[in-house]
Amino acid sequence: MTKKKIILSILATLVIAIFAVVALMPFFFLLISSFKPGSEMIRNGLQFKFDFQNYSLVNYALIKTERDGIYLRWYLNSIIIMVLQVASGLFLASIVGYGLAKYKFKGRDFMFILVLMVMMVPVEILILPLYKEMNSLNLIDTYWGVILPFLVPATGVFFFRQFASGLPSEIMESGRIDGCGEFGIFFKLMMPLMLPAYGAMTILLSMGSWNAMVWPMIVLRTTEMQTLPIGLQSLLTPYGNNYDLLLSGAVMSVLPIMIIFALNQKTFIAGMAAGSVKG
Repeated sequence: MTKKKIILSILATLVIAIFAVVALMPFFFLLISSFKPGSEMIRNGLQFKFDFQNYSLVNYALIKTERDGIYLRWYLNSIIIMVLQVASGLFLASIVGYGLAKYKFKGRDFMFILVLMVMMVPVEILILPLYKEMNSLNLIDTYWGVILPFLVPATGVFFFRQFASGLPSEIMESGRIDGCGEFGIFFKLMMPLMLPAYGAMTILLSMGSWNAMVWPMIVLRTTEMQTLPIGLQSLLTPYGNNYDLLLSGAVMSVLPIMIIFALNQKTFIAGMAAGSVKG
């Protein structure tokens, strides 16, 4: 490497490091504050001066003891909804996207235009008709009431369609010659090639489901059925704020997404790059 390239590489690394520190700073203060009484943080604010003598695990003990462990119930609700939503979304969106990319049939382009139109419609506009539909199906205050309206995510269909468009069609012809059916071609031949797309969409769908608040807040009525974002928001009321549980609960809420990203980080960049330029 020339001297100029070395200098540019060092500068790029420094810039990335600065952005990383800035991005992680809020979480760092949140983590530190979770070991202190909530009242102290409100009284003194965020400080660079750390008094480790006042730190304890009391806030994290509240996760299990506060209101009969209601936080753990919120946590479980969010995990169940996320797993069901991501699993169904990946399976159905990949099949639809693959079909739009690799099969020629009447109305295919029109269906793809409908997918693009759905992506441009804000979910807030659909809240009233979706609520009436879920109410007529008696799915209010249930997991499926949250999951069913977004069972096939339009973003996932678009992404898988773009990714599958770049896969060689010769593989499908080879499978047919060997006597493999269409579903066999998808599951045995094409799906392994789409693993980068699955990894990228797993992260994106997981984040969307885990952080969703508007629609779950409307569908889920009882405290026991609430998801984590709604439950944490309920800790802030005009009559008193439970900052102790809020701080420790917010830290714990980050763990599932961090684990999912760590498991899929190798395929995330490849999937995002491929899916954004194919088609």
